[in-house]
Amino acid sequence: MAEALPPPCLVTTDIPPRLDRLPWIRFHSLVVLALGITWILDGLEVTLAGAVSSALKSSPSLHLSDAQVGACASAYLAGAVLGALVFGWLADKLGRRRLFFVTLGLYVAATASTALAQDFTAFALFRFLTGAGIGGEYAAINSAIQELIPARFRGRTDLAINGSFWLGAMLGSLGTVVLLEPGRLPSDVGWRVTFGIGAVLGLIVLFFRRSLPESPRWLLVHGHPEEAERIVVGIEGAVTRDRHDDTPLPHLRLHTRRGGTSLKDLAVSLFKHHPRRAVLGLVLMTAQAFFYNAIFFTYALVLDRFFAVPAESVGLHLLPFAVSNFVGPLALGWLFDRWGRKPMIAGTYAASGILLGVTALLFVSGGLHAGTLTIAFAVVFFFASAAASSAYLTVSECFALEVRALAIAVFYALGTGLGGIAAPWVFGTLIGTGDAHAVAWGYGFGAMLMVGAAFVELWLGVAAERRPLEDVARPLSAQ
Repeated sequence: MAEALPPPCLVTTDIPPRLDRLPWIRFHSLVVLALGITWILDGLEVTLAGAVSSALKSSPSLHLSDAQVGACASAYLAGAVLGALVFGWLADKLGRRRLFFVTLGLYVAATASTALAQDFTAFALFRFLTGAGIGGEYAAINSAIQELIPARFRGRTDLAINGSFWLGAMLGSLGTVVLLEPGRLPSDVGWRVTFGIGAVLGLIVLFFRRSLPESPRWLLVHGHPEEAERIVVGIEGAVTRDRHDDTPLPHLRLHTRRGGTSLKDLAVSLFKHHPRRAVLGLVLMTAQAFFYNAIFFTYALVLDRFFAVPAESVGLHLLPFAVSNFVGPLALGWLFDRWGRKPMIAGTYAASGILLGVTALLFVSGGLHAGTLTIAFAVVFFFASAAASSAYLTVSECFALEVRALAIAVFYALGTGLGGIAAPWVFGTLIGTGDAHAVAWGYGFGAMLMVGAAFVELWLGVAAERRPLEDVARPLSAQ
């Protein structure tokens, strides 16, 4: 793409509807593979941090306390918040594709450095930087996925990609079972090798991303209609003649932009054009952030403190947990496109909240052991995984093209900041007391947040299923 900023002009184009009418082809599969890997990496990182918590406490060099394990998880989330904001703004200013490589490069370097950490301070710092890379990936990639996938596949694709977080969780679980087995590796080496897995996987992903183009929608708004046309023609060239649709399409008129996204643009989109959607996005993101980060980051601590599960066996308990989380969005995703966003988002939020409340009651009454607690959480997160993924779907399709990546970043940052950053530390502290009632109250609070979010979705939800992005949220540059 040309580096010089083109002069502002008015562009008339049919590129967005051409992208939406495409059948599913190899290009879309490549998008899912090359960009969806972000969630696999995040799942790997979160699982490793949770599964090796006992190993980190017994490590001769680190020797972390329960509170320090929770603090490291909070550092990862704080980095993700900052990374999302910085790289989200850059993704709207410089383009989606450029940020793919910057954020992934930061992740690879930081997670490799985590494996070499020698004390709590270094470990927490590298977890912060790893989170920054992953947070930046969320903003750039969620926006690109929305802009490249046809409208009728957008819901199920977004949920499946977000659900792939749990493929990484499965990989992390299996890796820790093997690498933390007593006698296989020295006590201060096994957990280091597990973090090296993420760095190696990230390097492999860089190869697949080389063939992905810039978002044609972004190119149109930023004054590169010829390149956008060339990219779309290339994509359409992969469609076989019997599947090609030559039906005339409506045209969109856009004023091109010389600069990047400004805070004024974001404020206009969020508070002038779509204030109800802004409230909805904040509630959905905050509820799922607390729900997930409080429970998943500290689940290994619960197994250790209340059920005396050894470190090398934690991965076996996380594995069915991860399988359920991955299967949930796959099994339910198509319903978000068929039945609609509002009933499915509200339903999955309510179901996961109610089921967690029941689990909290069973936990505090002593009616669960390590195995049944894992089964209970697997059932809870079958629905919660789809709910959490739908929060990202909501904020990525309900705001204007020009501020999409930054809007995703802002809602991710606010949701994680309000509901996620403190949650692992708080739960780590509650678990450290050894009081089951204290932990159950924490679970109960998360359950209430999810049920409350379900009611907000019924009130403010947007029927975005099968609709073009430009219809769901009119571009700021549209004439």
